[in-house]
Amino acid sequence: MTPDERLRRYADLAVRVGVNLQEGQELIVSGVVEHAPLVAAIAESAYAAGASYVHADYGDKRVKRAMIAGAPEDRLGWTPPQAIRLLEHEAEARAAEIHIVGDPLPDLFDDLDPTRVGKSRMLKASEMRLSQINDGSISWCIIAYPNEGWATSAFGEPDVERLWDAVGHAVRLHEDDPVAAWKEHVDRLTRRAEALNRHGFKALRFRGPGTDLRIGLTGRSFWRAATFETKWGQRHVPNLPTEEVFTTPDWRLTEGHVRSTRPLHLPAYGVTVSDLEMTFAGGRIVEVNASSGADVVRTELETDEGAPFLGEVALVDGSSAVGQTGVTFAETLFDENATCHIAYGAGFAMVMEGAAGLSPEELKEIGCNDSRVHTDFMVGGPEVEVVGLTEDGGETVIIENDVWRFS
Repeated sequence: MTPDERLRRYADLAVRVGVNLQEGQELIVSGVVEHAPLVAAIAESAYAAGASYVHADYGDKRVKRAMIAGAPEDRLGWTPPQAIRLLEHEAEARAAEIHIVGDPLPDLFDDLDPTRVGKSRMLKASEMRLSQINDGSISWCIIAYPNEGWATSAFGEPDVERLWDAVGHAVRLHEDDPVAAWKEHVDRLTRRAEALNRHGFKALRFRGPGTDLRIGLTGRSFWRAATFETKWGQRHVPNLPTEEVFTTPDWRLTEGHVRSTRPLHLPAYGVTVSDLEMTFAGGRIVEVNASSGADVVRTELETDEGAPFLGEVALVDGSSAVGQTGVTFAETLFDENATCHIAYGAGFAMVMEGAAGLSPEELKEIGCNDSRVHTDFMVGGPEVEVVGLTEDGGETVIIENDVWRFS
């Protein structure tokens, strides 16, 4: 296909599968200025699908760099009123949002104070967005736009066409009918989640080089895959690509140590964390080590009381279309769908029975963590075994040698 056809297909996938845009619905498309070609293609696709209005919300990393370098300390995590008003409007209007990632300037913050970099995320906006996701007040989707900077992070050279090929494979753009291929894929992931729910494991154990981690599950959390649903019934696929089945663990019940199996790219801070290792005791992350980026992770873990506890565990095996590319994308949206991952910070109330309408304090009482942070990092791969633990201590292999063994 030509580059124009490829861009159109990708935009259509984001609009029709990602947010599942409805006739008359507003759409917000957010990204940085370098993502403009994809933003324009999404706007065309959205209006063809019946959008009432498309709003482009652009950022610029160079402006953020100036803020990190020169702004007063108390403004680093500040959310401007216009950003809050846009989030409020999206929820009130039952709008959809497509957020574009793919860092065009991955080294831009390298010479800045990592502590200031770690404080530079809009905290109020992050808190509001997590709340909207949990209560189903927005249809949303994240996709990525290949560019020279991102390609250089992934391959060491600005080979954008090579990156497009990998992205296209990961999101099934080369299928005769990508939308139909996605329906089949979502159904397969859903069957995996249903099998895990039938078994009702009480905990998971990850074992591999540098890893022996036990993650306790709550009696009220359940496994989910691929699709979310808004409070008015609009189904959508938040991550393109997605290969995971996931749940919210009990934030109080993680013990042991874990070694990340892939670099962690933090686009909000413009930092890549390499060789990340963590130790947990009583649910809390008590030690962090990395060959690069450790200070940013430590700063993020100080954001609030819930930051150093787990909010998600997700299972991915070697059948992943992302993993099959053999590419480390240096972009969490893709790398977390290449292999198993966990996330420190906020849990997902939408995967807990009886959570609707509960306050953050009540959610914590039933095991769902509360935080303004939610950061995924990868912990799976061919050398990492995942087993499910029953109430009596029995073990059932779920993933072994990167193959899904459980049904």
